[in-house]
Amino acid sequence: MTLTLGKGDHEYRVVEDWAKLPEGWDFRDVAGLGIDSKDQVYVFNRGRQPMIVFDREGNFLRSWGSDIFHRAHGLHIGPDDALYCTDDGDHTVRKCTAEGKILMEIGIPGEPAPYMSGEPFHRCTHTALSPDNHIFVSDGYGNARVHKYTPDGKLVMSWGEPGTDPGQFNIVHNIVADDDGWLYVADRENHRVQVFDMNGKYETQWNNLHRPCGLFMPRGKCPTCVIGELGPGMPVNRHVPNLGPRLSIVSNEGKLIARLGGEDGLVNEPGKFMAPHGLAVDSRGDIYVGEVSYTNWSTSFGGEPMPSYLSTLKKLEKVA
Repeated sequence: MTLTLGKGDHEYRVVEDWAKLPEGWDFRDVAGLGIDSKDQVYVFNRGRQPMIVFDREGNFLRSWGSDIFHRAHGLHIGPDDALYCTDDGDHTVRKCTAEGKILMEIGIPGEPAPYMSGEPFHRCTHTALSPDNHIFVSDGYGNARVHKYTPDGKLVMSWGEPGTDPGQFNIVHNIVADDDGWLYVADRENHRVQVFDMNGKYETQWNNLHRPCGLFMPRGKCPTCVIGELGPGMPVNRHVPNLGPRLSIVSNEGKLIARLGGEDGLVNEPGKFMAPHGLAVDSRGDIYVGEVSYTNWSTSFGGEPMPSYLSTLKKLEKVA
């Protein structure tokens, strides 16, 4: 049976077994996803081969990164197809070619800044590029900051502190930029996305979200944003409906356009989301969803046995 999510202009077929992995391989958790100008899909994951590349039909092309990365977290692909790989286990951002050659490294591998010091990095989470190619890094689990760098990796400025007021963060988890000069920051445990200009000036925030975790926004004027929401993380509200896990599609002004999934709360079944974390959209409008399902199960379900079925990568094919 074909499972579908959404309706109208935002109806999608769920493809669970899209990626054809070599025999004996697995992803474990898929933390980040990126799609290049050829519609090749880069799966940044926590298995033994951290970067695995497929064509849009799911055929395996190549892999790399086992000698580079410690814990995959965020992936952004620039207009020139360079990869910006955020490693929260190693406290670094690495700019790489499509074949895995390191072009630039920001941060000191294995040496985090002091906890909540505001200095880069302490478990950084994601990277975005502005229209003029400045690099913005969300930082992250051991900081409550956004850092701005020049295209060649020199620190320009930082902003943010722990808290719930505008411009403050409680796990700054993801970041994207649009061509109009706005930055969108997933402030996960404050249940919102905050919007800033390129100099860190607070503009507004999007609410009506539940633990926004992943963000994807295509380049261009007035784009829409796809938001992956983790949904409930505690046993007391694990099965509360309409909290997620789900995807929300919103305008660049924060207006809700569509929601995919999440009606039944956290349900471990095919076609349902467990922990949407990394998102990407290809040239045909298909959505790729990476999930940190193993991590989410261990943190949300405590000592309960790990189930035999846990999906960590879905393709949502847009229904024409």
